[in-house]
Amino acid sequence: MRRSAIWLVVLFTVAVTAGSYAAGPPREVTLDLGGGVKLEMVLIPAGQFVMGSPDAQHDAEDERPQHRVRITRPFYLGKYLVTQAQWQAVMGSNPSSFRGDANPVEQVSWEDCRLFAQRLSAKLGGGKFSLPSEAQWEYACRAGSTTRYSFGDQESELRDYGWYVGNSRRTTHPVGQKRPNAWGLYDVHGNVWEWCADVYDTKYYRRSPVDDPPGPAEGADRVARGGGWPADAGECRSASRITLTPGRPRYVGLRVCRAAE
Repeated sequence: MRRSAIWLVVLFTVAVTAGSYAAGPPREVTLDLGGGVKLEMVLIPAGQFVMGSPDAQHDAEDERPQHRVRITRPFYLGKYLVTQAQWQAVMGSNPSSFRGDANPVEQVSWEDCRLFAQRLSAKLGGGKFSLPSEAQWEYACRAGSTTRYSFGDQESELRDYGWYVGNSRRTTHPVGQKRPNAWGLYDVHGNVWEWCADVYDTKYYRRSPVDDPPGPAEGADRVARGGGWPADAGECRSASRITLTPGRPRYVGLRVCRAAE
């Protein structure tokens, strides 16, 4: 075979290979819930990070020890907190205390959110929706950062990224008004806390597996992440976590997750 022909074959092979990598899941998807209500989701790539807080930061004991976590599969996560309009479109009701179609839904229990995910899956088909695991949530919130917040270490910058006790006026606010993190997710530092799929165990980090930690196998309490309108700045950090007994507090909502097809 002539040298020019060989190079044509090589270039064709490279082009096909590059094309196959480029043909992965879309970076963002917009799903139609009907009645003009949309649900936007962002693709979170597989990767690894260090979860929790270092001993030197003197943060909550249940954020330690820091440990390496590998997220082995990409997934989609809500670009925004689930809004009241989205909840209404799926559940046919609105339990929220602070009303506003674009405001995050709140006063929802962990079980309410599990049912929402089930009904959303049935409504849209083509993939199972769920709450994110704690590991998925912190990985997505950090978006490659290693600082106290996704944007850095300075509490003074928090007001540009989230609604918390320092600027919320003791109420929720429409989603997406503050700056997003590096992966395009809004309100990961405030507005409302977000239910995660995991059972809460203060000692789980000591025995957490490296790959895709599922959380403890049993327990009564659940985990919420992200901070909220009544939270102080320290509670809105990327590693911050709280434990909640089943209930419907008006400072907790959700963000949905779905496997990337």
